Amino acid sequence: MISAEESYGGSWEPPLAQTISSFLKESSSPEGSRNIDGMKSYAGAKELQDFRRFTGLPLIDISRLLLGEDRPQRRECEREIAVAARVWGFFQIVNHGIPAGVMEKIKEEQKKVFRQPFEVKMAGGGKLHSLGANNYRWGNPMATSPRQVSWSEAFHIPITDISRIEDETLRSAIETFANVATDLTEKIAGILARDLGAGGVYFRENCTARSCYLRMNRYPPCPFSPEILGLVPHTDSDFLTIVFQDGVGGLQLMRDDGSWAGVFPNPDALIINIGDLLQAWSNGVYKSVRHRVVASSEEERLSMAFFYCPKSDTVIQSCINPSVYRNFSFQEYRLQVQKDVQATGDKVGLSRFLVQAMETVNTAATQ
Repeated sequence: MISAEESYGGSWEPPLAQTISSFLKESSSPEGSRNIDGMKSYAGAKELQDFRRFTGLPLIDISRLLLGEDRPQRRECEREIAVAARVWGFFQIVNHGIPAGVMEKIKEEQKKVFRQPFEVKMAGGGKLHSLGANNYRWGNPMATSPRQVSWSEAFHIPITDISRIEDETLRSAIETFANVATDLTEKIAGILARDLGAGGVYFRENCTARSCYLRMNRYPPCPFSPEILGLVPHTDSDFLTIVFQDGVGGLQLMRDDGSWAGVFPNPDALIINIGDLLQAWSNGVYKSVRHRVVASSEEERLSMAFFYCPKSDTVIQSCINPSVYRNFSFQEYRLQVQKDVQATGDKVGLSRFLVQAMETVNTAATQ
């Protein structure tokens, strides 16, 4: 009998199955002592019971943003974006400006990049050799248990490094996505700022090509699906994220009741989601929603994400007073997230920066 581990992948695959197997062998718990083929659900049976339930995200035609500012269709489009950011924290957009042919080319080029031998990717060679070895990631190096292992691999690409990619076809496809994503995030941030009576200058001044980045993601077929997650539950540590995904699916959002629901894949649409920084800046008006990716047992999933981030020294200060969050810099936030992940295996996030939590700490220190 061929085990699930033996049937997984080819020479290009990162050693994800071996990592899971290692955790199982090291664990002294009854669950950990089981053979990898009979592995229990690390994500939890209750948590995955609604694995195939889908939620209908708002689908917004943003071609209306090209109309004059006084046109009612444009104002309605802006209203839909603001409502989606308040109620859902996630929404999809169509007629976004990326031709279907370019989106297909992105998928083709991603496959070529990820099909390179694992050793080549780790060494920073191959199609993205000009970016260096530190741009390739797989699994989760900070994982201390199978629950924290992400069944995925990725290339981290700073926007300013795209021009260094020597493969012309790959560079052109990535540049097109990055240019459209940059323009879209600036427009959406401005719309959301005006919705709260603020201006969009703050975002234009603090979010630059040097601070934003792309991530190309691949989620290999997982022989343990849905027991292992392609991407563990998290929120994004930025202002806005734009995601282009293929038709495989797997993205899930946490509902208000704590259950999970999938996002039906629409390869013609881009997904927009609110990040932690925008939730803090809006004083909680806009929602940074916890999400994850469930790996498929049969098909690989490809996606590309653009992260709209500020400069490290940018101070995140709510545009609404009194604020429930204290002021903090982006660098401080990232360092706290890293510290929490290293200590607990999970991201604590914005709750660390609540004014009420800070007051509690200060009161305890004076007693």
